Amino acid sequence: MPRGSLKTIQDCEDFIQGCLFLGTGGGGSPEMGMRILKKALEDGISLGWVDADDIPDDAWSVNPCGTGSVAPVSEETLKEIEAMGLVDVMGDDALIEAVKELENYLGRSFGCVVAFEPGAGNTPDALVVGGRLGIPVVDGDYAGRAVPEDLQSTTHLHGKHPWPFAAVDGWGNITIVKNCANPRMGERLGKHLALAAFGGASTAITPIPASEMKQVLVRSTLSKCLAIGRAIRQALNSGADPVDAATKVVGGWRLFEGVVTGKDWEDRDGYMFGTTHVGGTGEYEGQTLDVWFKNENHVSWLNGEPWICSPDAVILAHRDSGEGATNAGIKEGDEGCGGGSDGAELCPFARGGERNRPTTSAPSAMEGAAALSRESLAPDRMRQDSDPSLLRGSDNTSSQRVLQDGPFRRRRGAMALHNARTQPTRSSESCH
Repeated sequence: MPRGSLKTIQDCEDFIQGCLFLGTGGGGSPEMGMRILKKALEDGISLGWVDADDIPDDAWSVNPCGTGSVAPVSEETLKEIEAMGLVDVMGDDALIEAVKELENYLGRSFGCVVAFEPGAGNTPDALVVGGRLGIPVVDGDYAGRAVPEDLQSTTHLHGKHPWPFAAVDGWGNITIVKNCANPRMGERLGKHLALAAFGGASTAITPIPASEMKQVLVRSTLSKCLAIGRAIRQALNSGADPVDAATKVVGGWRLFEGVVTGKDWEDRDGYMFGTTHVGGTGEYEGQTLDVWFKNENHVSWLNGEPWICSPDAVILAHRDSGEGATNAGIKEGDEGCGGGSDGAELCPFARGGERNRPTTSAPSAMEGAAALSRESLAPDRMRQDSDPSLLRGSDNTSSQRVLQDGPFRRRRGAMALHNARTQPTRSSESCH
């Protein structure tokens, strides 16, 4: 049954690098992800994944994942935690306990584990939970790239809700959510449990039969993460460009180069909101790139004009190492590259009538361009960190036009990007 595995520390490091790249600025802590993978290997735990078709249709799947903001914990919050006398009693076992609690509530055992997204924290979490519980982990996830909410998952797109779900925080609080009024309320409840726990909670969500899981799974993403990490390492060892090596694996493009000139952010409502500002260097000298994020990167502007947004992936990576940058860690002075990939390549459910992409008649450019994100990333959620007017043309169709005519929408990406890169004054590019 095993199709892929992490057997050495080098495998784990490569895997984390790939997860960072597809994490698009979020997806959890790489330090935590590496720590739990290393500890599992030291404990003799088998870390691997299987093809979804190896799982019996009548087995039940579970999705263990963390929820909450990716923002750094403030000194004020740390003082409040101390004042309440809270002690981390769960350590790295909170997700395992969440899965057990959901099994107990449902009165059934799970036959496989599915990662919520590719991310340097959430994907290792799924591997370790499966390994420690002896449950097969499926080679795939429900997003194809990291996203901030269940509302951008393939399960949501196909009408499969995350409840009932179990939540366990580090302080030992355990919650079972039996029912939710609707998916948006389910997301809100999960985030508020994280807020109550001062930033994060471990959840076991979306219990569905494997027969349904196979219909909505974005396949082979764990294998892809390992391949990305190995490509980055091999490029560094041979003197090749690590960013180019990684974008080749994901079928993407190198879009921009520059230096981070600033980052505006706030920790709000269980998410990290903000905008990263990048000034172009080299052939991009004189251009600017602004990337708005809600945990992960979602909307971008080149020279003040809307460019690429979710579900297409805009990936900021460190130029010399190829390592994907996290929005919690990226800072002024960092030198990086912007890479991008078609959302339909990362997630085959992201577009096209034959792939059941939902339609929207909403006039906002954000909603019209990014159906996967339409419910929670609309411009009216943005505050001073991004000017929502930049998303709208005079006829409310600017981003529709950018995305239909841009490099990701008509399968002419290489030519479009070539034109952009040889004409530095062009003002319709950005990265996620």
